[in-house]
Amino acid sequence: MIRAVCALLALLAAGCAQVELRPDLRNLEFELSGRLAASTRAESFTGNLNWRHARSADELLISTPFGQGVARILRQDDAVVLETADRREYRAADAESLTERVLGFRLPLIGLADWVRGKPSPAPEARGWTIEYQEYDAERRPILMRLTYPGIELRLAVSEWK
Repeated sequence: MIRAVCALLALLAAGCAQVELRPDLRNLEFELSGRLAASTRAESFTGNLNWRHARSADELLISTPFGQGVARILRQDDAVVLETADRREYRAADAESLTERVLGFRLPLIGLADWVRGKPSPAPEARGWTIEYQEYDAERRPILMRLTYPGIELRLAVSEWK
């Protein structure tokens, strides 16, 4: 009887364990580096951004201006994980609600993947955002943009496309 209870408890514990999210980034659509500034009514943040994007996956690293890690955001299809510098993991079905809850500002990852390429986004998460392109590179890719949403302003300066 005790063995059966222990086996059941072990099975339940294994069922609760979270599987590590490993985005499939083999077929990258783009990779970029740049700076990100976020302002809300309550606070602001300025830092660096390194982003690898594929159709159904993303890996986005946010760091301070001095290179100290702040957050790592991983997306595979509808699963999103945000890992903080102190190794805490947060999960959600979308990056906007997750980044708002953990970082204090909404980051529209799905829409942003279109906007950084100068395209409109059909994603439902993109509704309500206003995009202002301020500068382009020689290949007509946006390199300076301002995104606003009620109570939020994001500025993105792309320094390198890969």
